[in-house]
Amino acid sequence: MATMLILTQRDRLASSSARTALMLLRGRALVVLALLLIAFSALTPVFFTANNFAILSKHVSLSAILAIGMTFTILAGGIDLSVGSVAGLSGIIAGLVITNYSGGTLAAMAAAIGTALFVGLLNGILVVRAGVAPFIATLGTLYMARGAALLLSSGRTFPNLASRSPTFEQIGQGTLLHTPIPVCLMLVLYVAAAFLTSRTPIGRHIYAVGGNERAARLAGIDVGRVKLVTYLASALCAALVGIIIASQLDAAHPATGESFELNAIAAVVLGGTSLAGGRGSITGSLIGACVIGVLADGLVMLGISEFWQIAIKGAVIVVAVALDQFQLRLQTRLLPYLLRSNPEAGV
Repeated sequence: MATMLILTQRDRLASSSARTALMLLRGRALVVLALLLIAFSALTPVFFTANNFAILSKHVSLSAILAIGMTFTILAGGIDLSVGSVAGLSGIIAGLVITNYSGGTLAAMAAAIGTALFVGLLNGILVVRAGVAPFIATLGTLYMARGAALLLSSGRTFPNLASRSPTFEQIGQGTLLHTPIPVCLMLVLYVAAAFLTSRTPIGRHIYAVGGNERAARLAGIDVGRVKLVTYLASALCAALVGIIIASQLDAAHPATGESFELNAIAAVVLGGTSLAGGRGSITGSLIGACVIGVLADGLVMLGISEFWQIAIKGAVIVVAVALDQFQLRLQTRLLPYLLRSNPEAGV
């Protein structure tokens, strides 16, 4: 009897420790964000100011919008390396319509988003119909979209867009209720994406496809349609980022968006979404984007070289993936303790 009591107490202690460890791992992005805010506030006095946070929010909104789209593809077991090039191509299309065809803001946005959706559709067809691995398919469209942007612009910039279409600059520089429009757009996309993934059948299908594609197909889920939706969502978010940047700079440049896919992937993985698919959340990706934005701005304010910034972002991706795998192994190892303490509890 005493032995059973001791074992029970040990199980409870192990279960409590396991839950604490898993909680910290699952909330690692939030912990890192808090630590970064504290560290940069201590290292540079101007970091924790209203003016800096206003600038930071605009930077974070771009990474967050890309991360929202990337989350859809990764949750479904894919990946989209073309988002940076699609953002650049979308900006060029908007600049081309405004400059060469005297189009207005709505026409420029429609053309840019339509072009991006075509690339997203191409990604989906390559993955679903042609059976090309997502990494290879989107790597190919990355180069295709970048090449198209260079060809359409002849490598030149489309400047002074606001002078030709005055309302265009409001997209990236305007405010709504004293909040920058890019931030408002990010929040709208976040709410819509969070609702879509957690409250709708297509959201449950995305998780099912990423968790076990064969089982999802046997359950009657149209796997091809689900994957296609995720690539279209990613392309749409990339188009919005390209339009916002062109508006903020009052110019469209074909090199816009280079390495943006790294920021998006880093934010998604850091936010707890598994690269294997089927596990993660839009909220986690949003927090991950905040971490990437705070880290980038903080390093700039400290005068850290841009080369080091790129290296640090790469290290963040590696560490985030390693922590994700560690969390999965720990969760599997401690599952008996968690179930023994509460058989109805899940992890």
